[in-house]
Amino acid sequence: MSPVAWVTGAGSGIGAAVARRLAAQGWRVAISARTASDLDLLATGDEYLVPVPLDVTDAAAVHDAAGRIEATLGALDLAVFNAGTHQPMGAADFSADTARRLMEVNFMGVVHGLEAVLPRLRARRRGTVAVVASVAGYRGLPSAAAYAPTKAALISLCESLEPELRREGVALKLVNPGFVRTPLTDRNDFPMPFLIPADEAARRVVDGLRRPGFEIAFPRRFAYLLKLGRLLPNAVYLNLAGRLAKR
Repeated sequence: MSPVAWVTGAGSGIGAAVARRLAAQGWRVAISARTASDLDLLATGDEYLVPVPLDVTDAAAVHDAAGRIEATLGALDLAVFNAGTHQPMGAADFSADTARRLMEVNFMGVVHGLEAVLPRLRARRRGTVAVVASVAGYRGLPSAAAYAPTKAALISLCESLEPELRREGVALKLVNPGFVRTPLTDRNDFPMPFLIPADEAARRVVDGLRRPGFEIAFPRRFAYLLKLGRLLPNAVYLNLAGRLAKR
């Protein structure tokens, strides 16, 4: 019997590529995004992809989707919470509305998903959850005053939950991509180092799910550079960030 996965943010980008890759490996994949037409297009001709339109900011809808997926496809073996959005924001265009909107999608969207699936996986003492954050969550970055905090919150959330879930038989994987070519990154008007296509990102995510370890971070050189930023004294790091902000 085919294993069952649920991928949110599957309308395009990393989510769509991960869903396609899992389906090609024989998984039955419930694909969720707000735009039903994107899901229908992705699922066309592939019986392993099952559209489940969803707004992840609606907690009740997320719970309902989890129940419907298990009722129709079977018990979940894997959930990939990937839904997210991005909007540049700095001091000049600082906006509480922008920060709130990104937090609702990027952070609370994952929280709603975890609330819906963790009781099911913990009761069965098996299963895997992958949370897609970003290397942007390692430290604050210029123009990312709304985006980076949502990803930092996801990193902290996963670090807080992983030890307990591991003891209960549930694997929690933290996915921290660098720059991946998607409709969101296509909006960027600055050079993106180590940019990789979505299909390559999906390969690294799916391969990483099969390996031991907590974090799946890529491209490795870029991730290591930003991890180094965590170790730098504030005076040094903020001076470097200030130089980037002036470009």
